[in-house]
Amino acid sequence: MAGKFKIAAWVTAGVLTGALATLQLQAMARSAVSPLPLEELQQFAAVYGLIKADFFEPVEGKKLVENAINGMVNNLDPHSEYLDKKNFKEFRESTSGKFVGVGIEISAEDGLVKVVSPIEGSPAARAGIQAGDLITRIDDTPVKGLPLSQAVKLMRGKPGTKVVLTILRKSENRTFNVTVTREEIHVQSVRGKIVAPGYAWVRITQFQSDTLADFMKKVDEFYKQDPKLKGMVLDLRNDPGGLLESAVGVASVFLPPDAVIVSTRGQIPEANVSYRNTPSDYSRIPGDNPLSSLPAAVKTLPLVVLVNGGSASASEIVTGALKDYKRAVVMGTQTFGKGSVQTVLPLGPDTALKLTTARYYTPNGESIQAKGITPNYFVDPLPTGDPYAALRMREVDYKNQIGTGVESADSTGIKDELRKQEEARRLLEAEIEKDPNKFPKLPEYGSKDDWQLEQALNELQGKPVVTTKLLAKADEKSAKPTPTAPTSATVPASKPANSLVPAKK
Repeated sequence: MAGKFKIAAWVTAGVLTGALATLQLQAMARSAVSPLPLEELQQFAAVYGLIKADFFEPVEGKKLVENAINGMVNNLDPHSEYLDKKNFKEFRESTSGKFVGVGIEISAEDGLVKVVSPIEGSPAARAGIQAGDLITRIDDTPVKGLPLSQAVKLMRGKPGTKVVLTILRKSENRTFNVTVTREEIHVQSVRGKIVAPGYAWVRITQFQSDTLADFMKKVDEFYKQDPKLKGMVLDLRNDPGGLLESAVGVASVFLPPDAVIVSTRGQIPEANVSYRNTPSDYSRIPGDNPLSSLPAAVKTLPLVVLVNGGSASASEIVTGALKDYKRAVVMGTQTFGKGSVQTVLPLGPDTALKLTTARYYTPNGESIQAKGITPNYFVDPLPTGDPYAALRMREVDYKNQIGTGVESADSTGIKDELRKQEEARRLLEAEIEKDPNKFPKLPEYGSKDDWQLEQALNELQGKPVVTTKLLAKADEKSAKPTPTAPTSATVPASKPANSLVPAKK
């Protein structure tokens, strides 16, 4: 994309950050010609002075200004925010996929911290920590009831420092201490395996700087294991987003050269950009093409994309492109609906402004903001449905979300729907609190109990796909079934067309 301004090069959980110096200079130039609201600034100065003079105890001026900036930015929309020194550092760590810690993926269970998986080669893995272990103490701090974010902070630190983890291993009915030395961890955002003869499953947990390279390595591994690969499942469930260029690259693996992957539209001309399947749009190194060694068979390999309500932003960009070109069958539940672009503008060496600068659109020109992407087949995580569906928050649930740009985000219909969702959420939370054992645990992604993966394989193998029963029953009562909600609980498989252009609307 030589000569074209790129509005975004970083995306983290839907955060895009572009050619920072250029954009910062342009922002300064725009502010220089925009008249400042002097009356409002005088009012701000008056409030600042009154607080400094009359508040019951002294307040630092820096704190007051940062609080004012936070209030100004946070009220714009759910994704704009001021990044102070600490948050800016964490932001950069999250996009690089590198941090200093012990190297475990964790979740909450019974008020404790559960080890989902030790990262391969990490200090935790070398210390013998296993998937399923429960952490009851971190050094001298009990973790019962501790927020996961706080537990993460306690386990992170400087390289070479030690942390003592108290482990409860239920399988062995014992509790023991493990001393782990912290070091820099590289998070693998791509994992996968051959799940059936001729069929591969590859999961992307977040689009990071190394995701495209790691994805290519995994594809090469699959073809070395089975040169006659028959189909692939791309798992983007609970993928909150990541780097835009990585998302463009992954979509490009399956699409023809120069195909439009995503476009952005905003107030300034520089925000109106199309990203295509071209190396300049997914490679940071000029003249380098990470996809040059791509096996030719990948371009026509039957593909199913798994998504759910946690699939947001960059993962929706990939899904939207593959669906619009009819390159893949999309399966799962409605995606999150995060279709806005955030650009990160440095305010200095340690702070920045993350600001919503555009909406993004699929190749067909569709905005998914507050709507999400509708699967071809609705499939719940369990054969009996999704017992936790009412607890899942989506973009439309935010009161100050920016809408699609077509209809008002504050329409009566959306308000009524939000009220219903909030009531359902409240009732389900009360029911879970009353009897938590009543609700089943969801299967681990990629496991033999993964119901959605099983249905994806059925689709690839030409077997019947069992869809969401409630949707199927609703369609049975209707004389006009929809293509995305099949008319029975079991539907025949259908192969995606190898279309080279977006489907006509």
